[in-house]
Amino acid sequence: MSTLKLDNVTVSRGAGPVIRDVSLRVDSGSITALVGPNGAGKTSLLESISGVIDPSSGDIRLDDEPLGKLSRVKRARRGLVHIEQGRAVFPSLTVEENIRLTARTQAGVDEAFDRFPELAKRRGNASGLLSGGEQQMVVLARAFASRPRFLLIDEMSLGLAPVVFMRLLPMIEQISKDGVGVLLVEQFTHLALGVADTAVVAASGRVTYQGDAATLKNSPELLHRAYLGGAP
Repeated sequence: MSTLKLDNVTVSRGAGPVIRDVSLRVDSGSITALVGPNGAGKTSLLESISGVIDPSSGDIRLDDEPLGKLSRVKRARRGLVHIEQGRAVFPSLTVEENIRLTARTQAGVDEAFDRFPELAKRRGNASGLLSGGEQQMVVLARAFASRPRFLLIDEMSLGLAPVVFMRLLPMIEQISKDGVGVLLVEQFTHLALGVADTAVVAASGRVTYQGDAATLKNSPELLHRAYLGGAP
């Protein structure tokens, strides 16, 4: 089993820390939902894991290998794939060309289309002509084609209606069942908790809950307290 582990990670931007002393663990084949109010530092935390920015302090390890001195490219080569906010497709390229950017072989492209059959029907279409939900599907398929060990997903639902995002969730679940560990930052809290094994709530710059996702989903009082910055 592979493990992504954070130990007392603090991330700063500008004048000071945006999120402090985060410790969490994501195992292969599991989904951890990282939720909380806007401005809680969730995006900054993902960026520190993937190497976009450096944490102020703390330790990030992939299977006990410290990542602190590795560039973003080297982290990606070790299987740490970051899907950032926004539908980052290359609009003038076809669906297949977008997926081919990360697939190492044609077999990887074929596997992506097997996993996302809706896209197989549009493999020759320019990605910029697809709907928002379909573009996000392309982003997921492209990430899958790179054969990640861990997938960091930041607000994939941004700009999408909940009903559209709900079409993507089973695909994220299936990727996890294939053995990929998923750390999912999401604005649709209850939808994210519904597919997650573990939940982490970040509020007021710190973790206010960490534990079973179903327990949090089924306890509105606990969820409300965590969002307001209550003690973990």
